[in-house]
This record gives sequence, structure tokens and C-alpha cells, in this order.
Amino acid sequence: MSQDWGGTVNTAIDNLTSALRSNIIPNQEYLLQGSVLDSAVEILLHRLRGLCDNVDSGPETFHDHEMCFSIRGNQTQPLLLRVRRALDFPDMPYQLRYIGQPEMEMGVGDKARPTIVRSSIDVACSCTVVEFLTEMGCRMDFEYISRGYMFRKGRMKILVSKIFKMSQGKPSDSGVEPISQSYLVELSILAPGGQDVIGEDMKAFAEQLKPLVQLEKIDYKRLPLSMAP
Repeated sequence: MSQDWGGTVNTAIDNLTSALRSNIIPNQEYLLQGSVLDSAVEILLHRLRGLCDNVDSGPETFHDHEMCFSIRGNQTQPLLLRVRRALDFPDMPYQLRYIGQPEMEMGVGDKARPTIVRSSIDVACSCTVVEFLTEMGCRMDFEYISRGYMFRKGRMKILVSKIFKMSQGKPSDSGVEPISQSYLVELSILAPGGQDVIGEDMKAFAEQLKPLVQLEKIDYKRLPLSMAP
């Protein structure tokens, strides 16, 4: 029985490795970020409704609790993991996400690229994932609530999020407060590696949102670890 299980695991790993090498799995995130003041967010939402798909149905809304974990090994950079759960849909699976270091920060990317490029893998999991990560030695660096709107334009995803800090450690409306008087705006595409032309499409779309919001690459070397996305 154990031999069969081991063979199954090895086969799964081989298949995953092969898929990654063949650029089948969308494991690269192309990302631009910016912010918009609370006083201008309705104007931005109106513009996005006109530019994005599904104009009639409007954007999707979300209300999520996100926990950010890290674990340090022999590597210089810590391994970053995120757990997100939908507060509006408690029966939905939790989402575990691995985020790699931005390529431009690691010296292997081209600084002329119009977007950040980083590894990103998402998997659905059970609510016990937090306990599992803790047992593995991961440390929760911070957590927050995000509430806002999601738009789509082709394969581009646009998030307009209000970020709240949890003052009492409970993700309830009475125990949170906004961290700023602005909304975080993120434009991203998840795709297999080697598709840098995607960045040009994102840059062209971002131009249509000016001057309401300036979407750009963020230099994470200038930010503390706790502020990195």
C-alpha cells in the first residue's frame, strides 16, 4: 500500500515538473499596483465599468480575510505564503498562495519590463491549512481584511480594494479599521512563463486609467518585509 502511494506521489511530482517545463501551468504573475483616494474611487469604478467586460452585470464584490506567513530556511529570502478566506462565503475552500520574489529584484529580470514578474501558485485547501503551516514552522507576519471590487478585461484582473487592519484579532466589521484614506488598485495577469508581451497589454490598459490612478512597478527593496505584497 505504501509503495503504491509513493509511486502515485512520484508520478504526480513528475507530471507537475513536466507541465512547468512545458509552460502549461500559469505560474507567473504580471503585476502593476497603485492607489486612489476614497474621494475619487467612484469615478474610477465608473471608468472601469466602461472599459471592462460584463458591463451589464457589473463587477464582482469580495470581502476576504488574508493571513501572511513566512518561513526562513537556508535561503537568503524567506518563503512567503498567504492564506485567504472569503468572509461572505464561509463554506468555500481556503486559498493557499505561494508568492516568489519579483524577478526584477533578484537581478534575473529586465528592468525595462513594464510590470513586476514573480512566481505565483494558488491551490484550494481546507480550513486546517493555518494549523498545518504553524506546525511546519511558519510564522504569521500580519493579517488584514480586504473588501472591494473585481473587474475583468480579457485575461486581465483588476482589483480595487479597501484594506482594513484587525484591531482585536477578529475579522468582524466592528473590529477593523481602514489603514488609509485610499483604495489599493492592482492589475494582474496569471500566465505561464515567457510571455512578456503581456506586460505591454497591461501598460496600455493602465494608460486608460490615468490620471485617476498611476499603476506602476513597486520597488520592494525600498519597503520593509511586512509591507511587501
